[in-house]
Amino acid sequence: LRLAGGRSRCEGRVEMEQAGTWGTVCDDAWDLADADVVCRQLRCGRAVRVYGNASFGRGSGPILRDEVGCKGHEEHLWDCPAVLEHDCSHKEDASVVCSEHQEWRLSGGRDGCAGRVEVFFRGTWSTVCDSSWYELEASVLCRTLGCGEPLQQLSFGHTLPGRMLYQCDSQEPSLAHCRWTYNKSAPCHQSRAAGVVCNGTA
Repeated sequence: LRLAGGRSRCEGRVEMEQAGTWGTVCDDAWDLADADVVCRQLRCGRAVRVYGNASFGRGSGPILRDEVGCKGHEEHLWDCPAVLEHDCSHKEDASVVCSEHQEWRLSGGRDGCAGRVEVFFRGTWSTVCDSSWYELEASVLCRTLGCGEPLQQLSFGHTLPGRMLYQCDSQEPSLAHCRWTYNKSAPCHQSRAAGVVCNGTA
């Protein structure tokens, strides 16, 4: 089982392998209980968003399941009742965003390449503590967002419920590849919310 077409391994189109061939799942009756099984099986937490209509692009290969009816406690997606005969096309491929997926945005700036750093994680938007937010962390984020390199560091107040802390040791592909802690109060004590102006535009 895997998720394809997303920005991390915990988001995307649901694909499963059967008899050596990768295929997709039809979105008929696709719901949170089904998606929860997928997220748990992939060690991606729980499902926070469920999509149909090939939201992460159309897959290829056979459509292996239709009318999936998980209760939510199953260990594997293939343990759930489903119809193997289908009347679907790939425009109905099912997908999911799991709680361990992280995505980022810069808000309150002139465009998507400047502002306060916010991370979507476990179903909610959070701010990022600036206590370990340096040039390297800012550079990883600017590149991930397609915004070039950091020009200026900013600081803001924490006004969202959650707080994330990142510590990168090298130029990682995204902040999720760095060390991170979520809602641990000690390292974020007396911190401000990190912000950055990147030299690109979005």
